Amino acid sequence: MATWNSRGLRGSVLEEMINYTNQKYRDKKLALIQKIPTPITPVRFDKNSRHITLAYFEQKSTVDYIGAVQGIPVCFDAKECAVDTFPLQNIHPHQVDFMGAFEEQGGISFLLIYYSHRQECYYLRYTEMMRYWNRMKDGGQKNFKYAELDSDYFVPSGGGVALHYLVNLQKDLEERNNPFAI
Repeated sequence: MATWNSRGLRGSVLEEMINYTNQKYRDKKLALIQKIPTPITPVRFDKNSRHITLAYFEQKSTVDYIGAVQGIPVCFDAKECAVDTFPLQNIHPHQVDFMGAFEEQGGISFLLIYYSHRQECYYLRYTEMMRYWNRMKDGGQKNFKYAELDSDYFVPSGGGVALHYLVNLQKDLEERNNPFAI
């Protein structure tokens, strides 16, 4: 069985908080966001428990979540970080490409990064992510630091949810001068 420190359970607390939040948003008819399962092909099973013990990914995943908020298409990925430096290698090129294509189609893309040692979550806007990504591609830092983040985009709790990221989405939309701001 996987332990808390294993790669298999990384981000599970964050995922649970997001799933709970998304259910509350759905119940209140604020948003419809769904977790996108990563397609796998099972290779080996434990005969006693009938659990998959070995599998491989069928294809590269895109993002963790996709849906709509008051008619606005959104997609985002959830990342967890245990230190104040976030390595950009945790964001995969195919995810960056997907998020860029999603933005080109009029959608809103972002990351939710949970700094577990601080118990804080950050809404990383697509434009901010690309600033760090392009800095890396141009030979600069391969990470970004907690101190670089915009204090206005830490995700509050409230409204009956642990991660009220719609507050940050609203700010993001306002900065984009989006006429469909929620």
